[in-house]
Amino acid sequence: MDKGYSLIEAVIALALVTLVIYGASNAFLGHAPKHRLNKAAWEIQTRLNYARHKAIFEGHPFRVRFRSTGYVVEEFDSTINRWRPEAGGSCEGVTIEANNSPTFHPAGTVSNLATITISNAAGSCRITLAISGRIRVVML
Repeated sequence: MDKGYSLIEAVIALALVTLVIYGASNAFLGHAPKHRLNKAAWEIQTRLNYARHKAIFEGHPFRVRFRSTGYVVEEFDSTINRWRPEAGGSCEGVTIEANNSPTFHPAGTVSNLATITISNAAGSCRITLAISGRIRVVML
């Protein structure tokens, strides 16, 4: 009597494990657009808060400009009287639309109020800014 597994038993076990992994990966891939949408909304909200806090603590304006796939945080340089890029990023798997580029001031307020819409196959999300600096995120 031999101890151990035959080659056929090992191949069958490997095939079953492969099928289970394949099924699980397909289930997770179906959730990818939703996770990308949530990640992009979180990242943009975080960058808006970042720009607001930088304006308050550094004492000069910061603004956030949006592109279809990302954003740029800009700092106002009063010595050259221009906006200078400070940070930026892209959001993979989503489309970003904004009606304005919000400017955060040292008092914590915002001018150029904006509504930012982030969308992909999983749905959309709207981020609105109030003049007081409040940032509101609503999943649609």
